[in-house]
Amino acid sequence: MRILSLAGGIGGARFLRGLQAAAPEAEITVIGNTGDDITLFGLRVCPDLDTVMYTLGGGIDEEQGWGRADEHHVVKAELAAYGMEPQWFGLGDRDIATHIVRTQMLNAGYPLSAVTEALCDRWKPGVRLIPMTDDRAETHVIVEDEQGRRAIHFQEWWVRLRASVPARQIVLVGAEDAKPAPGVLEAIERADVVILPPSNPVVSIGTILQIPGIREALSAKTVVGVSPIIGGAPVRGMADACLTAIGVETSAQAVLELYGSRLVSGWLVAEQDAGVALEGVRVVARPLLMTDVEATAGIARAALELAG
Repeated sequence: MRILSLAGGIGGARFLRGLQAAAPEAEITVIGNTGDDITLFGLRVCPDLDTVMYTLGGGIDEEQGWGRADEHHVVKAELAAYGMEPQWFGLGDRDIATHIVRTQMLNAGYPLSAVTEALCDRWKPGVRLIPMTDDRAETHVIVEDEQGRRAIHFQEWWVRLRASVPARQIVLVGAEDAKPAPGVLEAIERADVVILPPSNPVVSIGTILQIPGIREALSAKTVVGVSPIIGGAPVRGMADACLTAIGVETSAQAVLELYGSRLVSGWLVAEQDAGVALEGVRVVARPLLMTDVEATAGIARAALELAG
């Protein structure tokens, strides 16, 4: 079986670990979100790609769900001592090595897809990880506070402000001119089933769908989504703030309608959301909390059964 999954950060990475356990013989390809990417201290940081790579490769900090295990922050402290900004985004010492390698390869002319493949050669995540695009497409947020109306990088809104300032608009800058990375459309065409994990529907899955050609290619496939919303609240993170920014209610029903029946044919929801319905979509309710790998594998199995 050839399975394709779109993935953001923590939720997507943990779901993929369960998917591997549920379908150990499957060929899994992952299209990763790069809208969160940012350049810090001269280094190109790809948070979602790295979270998938570290989680499936055994190097993730399990407690926080991102960054390296057994991490230290000596370099961060030294940068702060020099007064270097930003100090709100903490790069760990082990993690910095990944960003140095990535930045050097990008500066040498290698596209992000080739760089990601090279980094995965060390971690061996057990999936083929492809960035959604090799082009620069960054998520920015329009906010309005005491400083007035302004645009800031998504990471500043998410990490520094903790989404506490309401977003007036979320924009993927560069999306119109971006192209799917090499292998993305081919992987979609070859896939027997496509799964949308419980990643943020706006700034993870939604970002990938904005790259021209991807949503159109997916519309010809069997796509099953796993709701990131349980009982009117995000499973984790601040997806509700993102949904509010685009005028969408925080509910399994609203996210299903956001994706639409032209994209998804199956929708997995939590038991308390069993009443969700949309014409043309088969909805199945079951426990959706990813408490451990075994529970997550059960969710992945249910998604595959729904696809069947």
